[in-house]
Amino acid sequence: MNVMAAYLLVVLGGNVSPCADDLKSILGSVGAETDDDGIELLLSEVKGKDITKLIASRREKLASVPSGGGVVVAASDGGSGAAPAATEPKNEEKGGRERGIG
Repeated sequence: MNVMAAYLLVVLGGNVSPCADDLKSILGSVGAETDDDGIELLLSEVKGKDITKLIASRREKLASVPSGGGVVVAASDGGSGAAPAATEPKNEEKGGRERGIG
């Protein structure tokens, strides 16, 4: 993931064809470990390809992946999805008799 982030930073900086040294420089500047095999693999996979087209095609594939984590909506709110309002206790003090005075 660090290698991909470094690659994207270099490309966003204007270098459309980064080399391994460019990525190692970025990773080294933040104290991240450099994975030479990972860097070479990434560079071989993206060589000659437009990064914006790669991102767009991967985004379409990612959209079809189920993300899980369905939401349960309480039936008491009419299905609006809003949390029911908290009710205050009905301990109202109106007159002296209710408070035990008089």
